[in-house]
Amino acid sequence: MSTLNNFSVSYAVEGIIRQAETCLPNDVIEALKNARDLESENRAIAQLDAILKNILIADNRAIPMCQDTGILVFFVEIGRDVCIDFDLDEAIRQGVRQATNSVPLRPNAVEPLTRQNSGDNTGDGLPDINYSFVDGKAVKITVAPKGAGSENMSAIQMLKPSQVDSVKRFVVETVLKAGGMPCPPIIVGVGIGGSFDKSARLAKRSLLRDIDDMDDFEQELLDAINSLGIGPMGLGGRTTALAVHVEKAHCHTASLPVAVNIQCWANRHASITLEAGND
Repeated sequence: MSTLNNFSVSYAVEGIIRQAETCLPNDVIEALKNARDLESENRAIAQLDAILKNILIADNRAIPMCQDTGILVFFVEIGRDVCIDFDLDEAIRQGVRQATNSVPLRPNAVEPLTRQNSGDNTGDGLPDINYSFVDGKAVKITVAPKGAGSENMSAIQMLKPSQVDSVKRFVVETVLKAGGMPCPPIIVGVGIGGSFDKSARLAKRSLLRDIDDMDDFEQELLDAINSLGIGPMGLGGRTTALAVHVEKAHCHTASLPVAVNIQCWANRHASITLEAGND
């Protein structure tokens, strides 16, 4: 069997948080550059130029690209042949604490009612860690920092089974209501099916996909959203969204959950694969 240790995990987590906060994935950068080339509105061009300059400065200086460094969401894929004999949750949490000091991150984790800040981006239920099992002898950890500006514009609706034709309308209306609040151009994650909470999880996970990975239905949604004319930072233009990603799951015969998780232009995420040694 294979083994890992808490020190290697916490160190790796600290590293991918730094990468996610300071370096935007190449597919997102290229999508922003393409959007800039397609724009004809001077205000839209200016906003996209500012975004691209911001990305370059963050990368060159190794500093967070946004003052809202988000809450930390993790997706962990565990190989079935890996032996974990330590508290993996705590190792990830320790990596978050370390990154809070070293990156640094803005302390964003608060108790929901008292609003007391933990000071280190951890707390009850945070970071949000999602586990799945795959073949192999490795553990892959992905972090996706999620800021509040875009998260607050997200929505979920329990449609009736007879309202399949309303899915597209709900997605587009959610973006329309959001307007410039989530700092467009945005990436729109959509979860269809499952249960109330499953649809939201599908929508968030879909944001990890490559920007250009879209089928005909997703492209149709993207075209409808971009026809709204909200544009970069809500100032008008051709590009309100860079992509729409839809994930689906079978659901109850009597329900049709649909979740829309909006992500700002800073679609931050980074991964590391830890090969476990053999006993």
